[in-house]
Order: sequence, then C-alpha cells, then structure tokens
Amino acid sequence: MTTRPTLAAIAIGRNEGKRLLACLDSLARAGIPRIVYVDSGSSDGSAEAAAARGASLVRLATDRPFTAARARNEGLAALAEAPPEMVQLIDGDCVLAPTWIETATTRLMADPNLAIVCGRRRERHPETSAYNRLCDREWNTPIGITTACGGDALARYDALAAVGGFDASLIAGEEPDLCLRLRRAGWQIERLDAEMVLHDAAITRFSQFWRRARRAGHAFAEGHWRHRHGPEGHYRRETRRALLWGAALPLLSLLVLPVHPGIAAALLAAYPVQILRLAAREGFSRPAREAALLLTLAKFAEAQGAIGYHLARLRNRRMGLIEYK
Repeated sequence: MTTRPTLAAIAIGRNEGKRLLACLDSLARAGIPRIVYVDSGSSDGSAEAAAARGASLVRLATDRPFTAARARNEGLAALAEAPPEMVQLIDGDCVLAPTWIETATTRLMADPNLAIVCGRRRERHPETSAYNRLCDREWNTPIGITTACGGDALARYDALAAVGGFDASLIAGEEPDLCLRLRRAGWQIERLDAEMVLHDAAITRFSQFWRRARRAGHAFAEGHWRHRHGPEGHYRRETRRALLWGAALPLLSLLVLPVHPGIAAALLAAYPVQILRLAAREGFSRPAREAALLLTLAKFAEAQGAIGYHLARLRNRRMGLIEYK
C-alpha cells in the first residue's frame, strides 16, 4: 500500500433530501476524491441533487427489489474499473466526522490483517425522542477487534471484492453477513475509539420504532438460518431471545391461563422483572429506565420479524423491505 492510499466513498440512500446533501458535503470536506451515490428510487430529487454536487450517480434499476446490500454492491461495481485501495461506506442519512478518514486510513495501513475499521456512530438528535436515544446507545459498541460493523465503515476494496461483496438478497443484516464471510477468509474487523459519523434516525413515532425492531428480528432469523451450521453461532442468541421473550413466553402464558392463572401471572411477571433488571445496570436513571422498557418491548417486534421470515421461507416467498422512515 502506498503512503497515501487511494480513496473513494459510496453513499447510498432513498429520499434523504437535505440529509444526503450534508452527507456528500462531509465526504468532500474529508478530501475523498471519488464519491459514488447510489439511489434506490428516490422521488424527492435526491439523485439530481447528488449529481449536481459532483457525485457519480448510480440509479438502481427497478427490475429487482431495492436493498442496501444491492446498492453498496452497485457502488463497488462503479469503482471496479479503477478500484481504490480503501472505500468509505456511508448511509445517506449520516455525516462523516472531520477527523475520521485520517484516523481510519492510518489504522488500516498499520495492520494488514484488518479488512474494515469502524468508529463511533452518534445520533444527531437524541433529545428528540426516546427512540433516537435508544439508537445512540445501540451504536456505542465495545472498542477493539469485533465481529461486525454497521453500514458506515472504511474498508479495503480488495477484501470486499475477494468475498463477493454484500449479499444483495438480504433485506437486513447485510453487514454482519459480510463481516462473517471476511472473518472466515482470515480478515479482522476493528472498532476504533474515534468519532466516525453523525446519524439521523428521525424516529419520532412508536410505529417507526416497531418496524425497525421487526427488521432487526428478521435479520437475526435469516442470518442465523443461513449460517446455522457454522461454528460462530451467527445471530443464534439474538434469535432465541427474540422468540423466547416475544413469542414463547406470552404464548405459554395464554395456554396456562385457563388452568393455572397464578402460574400464567408469574410467567408474565418476568417482563417487569426484566425491565427492572436492565434498568438496575445503570442505577435506575431515567435514560436507563426508558431504554429498559423499549428493549423489552422490542422483543415482541423482533419475534414478529423472525417468525415472518420463517413463514415466508417455508412458503418460498421473498420478503420486501421493512422500512421505518
């Protein structure tokens, strides 16, 4: 690798409007010379605005379902003629931190075993809703070698190409799937103690929160099913927890209720106990209490997503995108 690695960026989005323009501007300020924007059927002028900003525009054809994985793959393909050494992947509702590229490229150059580095993703408006605050907590994963990244990361282009890029058929969970295949190929993924992006979830309604959690449940179930024979236990624990708390426990309570109402009540008491247990980890502060409640409620939506995936699989049907914006 040269002293100054060749860089490019792939931004993906659909109807992100001003958020997309802020994203593209942050990439330009970071000194990334090649920026590809992949648009998934926007109707708000995002594609035209991105092209006017100087980004190379790729419009996804409508002959196949839109997925984030497919969009990222099309972005990688657009760079294939003169591939960069490193590519910054970013969602169109995110803004890149000013110091991220320097920090991330330095780390990737220092360790040839690393395929991907990611950093701290922060929610832009955590004060707007409890759902946004929960997202901000979700982004704060442990520092160091990890099993997966999110949608924003700096990666070696050759490493992504060597494993075939993203699985375009996945409607969710495509980054952990990619990272699993990279790790099987001998690569590592690392989360750095560095600011990476500001994200704008813009979740202000419970229905949005529910759909996002349902999408996560779908990702857990599909990821586990696809890699169920692997030694990693990919999404095994997450799938089991979703099905236990979101489906098995309430169903068992309903079955027991006519015969042993006391036992049914005891089973259902597990939910407030779980909320208290989660909140106690942070001293019952208000953010801890609201996060504990939402995390517990999310299990019902996750179970819906997991069961929905398996029902569609058994009927040989393909699930459409589960969007929350």
